[in-house]
Amino acid sequence: MQKIKDIILLFSGLFLVMVARAQDGAASTSIGDTMRSNGRIYVVIAVILTILAGLILYVARLDRKMSKMEKELKNQDEAGN
Repeated sequence: MQKIKDIILLFSGLFLVMVARAQDGAASTSIGDTMRSNGRIYVVIAVILTILAGLILYVARLDRKMSKMEKELKNQDEAGN
């Protein structure tokens, strides 16, 4: 359990460092301007939205399967009693 806490703490620290570095205006602005001027920002947004939509669909499908299994289990318990 301690290893898991250490790993979570490590990743949290790394995330905070990344956020702090992202606040540097000069580097992030030039990258953003370059991507917008080349039209690549739309590709990045499309990829992110595709991944997000896939995750949402996966979770919704998994929820439906779990609900179905719970209902079947409940019906089996009621029939068994």
